[in-house]
Amino acid sequence: MIDHVFTDVISALRDAFERAFLERQAFEEHFQVDVMLGDITWETSYGLPGEGLPPRVVAHVTFDWPSWSQTAYRRWYVDEKLDQQPSIEMEVVLRIQRIKDQPDLELVRSFLPQLSPLIGDGRLERAGLTLETTHLDDEELVEHAVEVTYEGLYELSEESLADGASSLLDDHFGALGGWVAAMLVKMGDVKYTFLPAD
Repeated sequence: MIDHVFTDVISALRDAFERAFLERQAFEEHFQVDVMLGDITWETSYGLPGEGLPPRVVAHVTFDWPSWSQTAYRRWYVDEKLDQQPSIEMEVVLRIQRIKDQPDLELVRSFLPQLSPLIGDGRLERAGLTLETTHLDDEELVEHAVEVTYEGLYELSEESLADGASSLLDDHFGALGGWVAAMLVKMGDVKYTFLPAD
């Protein structure tokens, strides 16, 4: 197993989602390295249990570990000097899909907060609300989706870099996992008409 703060963060968020009884979407998890720039990206998707495939509501989570964060982390790890706080760029997309009729966006906008709860010293900020319309092969069949994007930065303090024995990362990403679960439940309660699962 790789011993790295970025994989510790991934494990902390996975544990938080499992504690919230969210269901990981099969084949929707990716761990990628940009060999030209050195950035590392982790993507995953979770939904409410028992929703079918594809689920009615889903959260797509993307964490980016930029090369400059790796340089700062390595300097702290080797030289024990923290000149610049390494950061993880976070994006959470909350999505309602399989909607049969043109959705009323006000039903969703009414409960979407502008900011997430605190995750460490920062919050995710709402970046936009998107309405998607897909015309399926059957000309009569149209499927809609509504998604909201939240973006933010998680700055790793020296305490969270040395997290081996502390529960700091678990606490911070437990808050994110609980918030995502609560938002998915609220989105699942929106009174839309849905197409059946596959």
